[in-house]
Amino acid sequence: MQPDRYQLLKDELFELRCAAEDIATASSEGASAGEIRDLCDELVHLAKRIEKLR
Repeated sequence: MQPDRYQLLKDELFELRCAAEDIATASSEGASAGEIRDLCDELVHLAKRIEKLR
């Protein structure tokens, strides 16, 4: 893997982890089902975007 692609993947995975942490935080703080659903939608969107980096 080229260094620039590696860095892009690393950055994308960091963003994915942050999105997952946002869900965990929102859940522990009593966020509504709608808020959790929105955060999950964002997580899925990020994961699909990362899949396209191949």
